[in-house]
Amino acid sequence: MTTAQSNDAIFWSHRDNGRDQLAPLSIDKQTIDAQTGDEQADVVIVGGGFTGLWTAYHLKRLAPEKDIRVLEARRFGHGASGRNGGWVVGNLAGLERHLKGLPLAQRQALCELLSANVDEIGATLSQEGIDADFHKGGALYAAARYPAQEALQRGYLEHLLALGHRENDCLWLSADELNARARFRRPFGGIFHRQVATLHPGKLIDGLVERLAAMQVRLYQQSPATSIDDGKVTTPQGSVRAPMIVMATEGYNTLPQLRPHLVPVSSLVIATEPLSQSQWDAIGLAERSTFADASRLINYGHRSRDGRLIFGARGRYRFNARPRHQAAITQGDIQMRKALLQDLFPDLGEVHVSHGWGGTLGLSRSFRPHAIVDRRAGIATAGGYAGEGVAASHLMARTLAEMICGQDTPQTRAPWAFDGCALDQVVRRWEPEPLRWLGAQTITLSYATEEALASRERHLPLIGPALSRLNDRFAAVIE
Repeated sequence: MTTAQSNDAIFWSHRDNGRDQLAPLSIDKQTIDAQTGDEQADVVIVGGGFTGLWTAYHLKRLAPEKDIRVLEARRFGHGASGRNGGWVVGNLAGLERHLKGLPLAQRQALCELLSANVDEIGATLSQEGIDADFHKGGALYAAARYPAQEALQRGYLEHLLALGHRENDCLWLSADELNARARFRRPFGGIFHRQVATLHPGKLIDGLVERLAAMQVRLYQQSPATSIDDGKVTTPQGSVRAPMIVMATEGYNTLPQLRPHLVPVSSLVIATEPLSQSQWDAIGLAERSTFADASRLINYGHRSRDGRLIFGARGRYRFNARPRHQAAITQGDIQMRKALLQDLFPDLGEVHVSHGWGGTLGLSRSFRPHAIVDRRAGIATAGGYAGEGVAASHLMARTLAEMICGQDTPQTRAPWAFDGCALDQVVRRWEPEPLRWLGAQTITLSYATEEALASRERHLPLIGPALSRLNDRFAAVIE
C-alpha cells in the first residue's frame, strides 16, 4: 500500500548529521522571532520565499550599509518556494512575449543571460557554502508515451531555437539516444536541454536564511503584512517603515495590490523512497537529468541526490483564487502520479511513495515573469514565474536589487525589467469569478480530452485536429 508523510514538513528530505533524512526543515523550530513594535529600515521585503530571500541577499551584497528587513507571514519557505520539484531552468515560461519583435542577436544575448543564471546559482551556493544538492544534469523533454508526442517535441525544439537558445545547448535525441539516457516506455525521441539543473529547495531556503542572518539582515517569521500603505508595512504586532517596500509573495499573497494580477495555481509532487541500484539500472537517469514528456497537462521529474524519484504533475486552479496552505496531499493524488510515473517507466516496478506535497505558484494574467520598481510609490515586486520560479526568482531578485540600487546592467536592461512603472502598467488584471474558474475548468477538460485521444492513438480526422487547434488557442488566451 502506498502511503506518504502527512505532516506539514516541507520537501522530501533534509540533511541531518551527514545523512539525508525525511524530516522538516530545521528552521521550523521557530528560532526567528515575529516582528514587534514600530521600526524603520531602508528596505522591507514582504515574503520569505526565494524571491524575497534572494532580493535581500543581492541587495546586501550591492549595498552592505542598507538596513534590510524580511517579513514572512508563516515560516520561511511556506509558499511556492517550499512546494516545488526543484528544477533550475535556463529559460522562462512566457519568454516569447518578452522577446517578440527583437532582433536575433538580442534574443540570443538574453537567452545567454538565462543560461548563465543557472551556473550563477550553482556558483553562489558554492561560494556561500550552501549545500543544496545543486546538480546540473540537463533536461530530457521526451516523446515517450505515444507517437503524436514526437511532433510536439520537435515543435518545442524549433521554439527554443527561435527564441535564441544555442543549438549545442538544445539537441534532438533519436529514440536510441534517448533510450541510452533514460528508458521510457515508448521512446520516439526528444530534446536534451543542457542548461537545466536541480536542487533541494528546502536546503536552499535553510541556507539562505542562515547566510542572511550572518549578513545582518533582520528576519521575521509569523509576521504577516496586514497592509502596505504610505511607505509602511503593518503587521499584527507592529510596523516597519521604509522608502522601498518589496512585495515578494507570489501565489500566497493577500495584498490588495497583487491579488488582481496573480492567481494561485496548485502543483502536486510525490517522492519515492530511495530506489535500489537494480531499479536505477532498469530505468537509467545515471546523469540525473530532469525529465518531462510532451503533454499539455504538465509532468516533471528527476533523480535526487539520495536516490529518490521526484515527480510532479497536473496542476489545478481553485475557485476564488484560494492558495494551498496544507502541504499533505490525498492518497488519490498520490496514486494518480505514481501510476503516471510507472507508465513512463514500466521497468521501474513497484515503488513506495514516502512523501507527497502540494503548493501554489502565482500565474500572472500576462503570462510572463516581471521585475518592477515603482519609484513614485516606493514599491517593487517580482513574480509571474509560471512554474519555473526556482531559477527565475533568483534572476528577478537580482534584477530588482540592481534596479533599486540604480545600476545599469544586462539584467536591468532586459525586457522583463520595468523601472519607474506601476504594476497596473505592466501586468493585466485577471477576469472576475466565476469566469476565471469556468475558464480553468474548460481548458483542463479540453487538454485532458486531447491527451486521452492521443494516448489511445485514435485517428479522428475532424475531431483531433480541431481539438488541437482549440487548445492552441487556449494556450495563447492570456497573451
